[in-house]
Amino acid sequence: MRIDDENGVRRVTFDRPEQLNSFTADEASELAAAIEGVDEDEYDAVVLTGEGEAFSAGGDLEAMDEREETPKESYDRTTETLGRVVEVALTSPVPIVAKVNGDAVGAGLAVTAVSDFAYAAESAAFSCAFVRVGLVPDTGGTFLLPQLIGLRDAKRLALTAEFVSAEEAAELGLVNETVPDDELDEAVAELLETLRERPTATLGLTKRAIHENMGRYWQEALDHELLTQSLAYGTPEHEDGVRAFLERR
Repeated sequence: MRIDDENGVRRVTFDRPEQLNSFTADEASELAAAIEGVDEDEYDAVVLTGEGEAFSAGGDLEAMDEREETPKESYDRTTETLGRVVEVALTSPVPIVAKVNGDAVGAGLAVTAVSDFAYAAESAAFSCAFVRVGLVPDTGGTFLLPQLIGLRDAKRLALTAEFVSAEEAAELGLVNETVPDDELDEAVAELLETLRERPTATLGLTKRAIHENMGRYWQEALDHELLTQSLAYGTPEHEDGVRAFLERR
């Protein structure tokens, strides 16, 4: 896994092209640490992408084949690896952007889903492939997919493991936009420029409110929303934003 920090952006590149950027437990832990190490004072965003032809083929099947563990050991391992990736991505104070340069399969699709933004190259394809190897979708797949693309389509992808094109992924809402392969860098760069213009602390509070309100009863959600807003009112970003608007800056 390659990590590059430049101009307020942490770029994380899955760098196992010969294995289609599949995740071992070590790679998943590295990804979680890379996201967790970002704060709003130094960074505007995190970009995730893959080296070579794939975004990520998901879990490393060779590692799975060699693994011998009890259900308790499996639970502990996944909680501390891909489960940790979901936790830090959802709670990160900066936006996570998936630049899907190629196929996203299994956990690769789920990482796309857990990101705040996802832009895909036209040549990319997506599959919730867990069932092909006798597994249940993890990395947040069972609760994120229904919220992103709806219950029926989430079941279709999870239970059939069929591949869908980048175009259909955009229609479903799995990714924000599909662009020609040679325009992917430009599309993500434009998004990053927009994010740089926004107050990062406020983005973090907004993201926190949205994620923590998923599944809450509306009264509890409204109360949490108002609590988060009260925190935003006290930030320098809010004060500067109001002044800039009034001064027409």
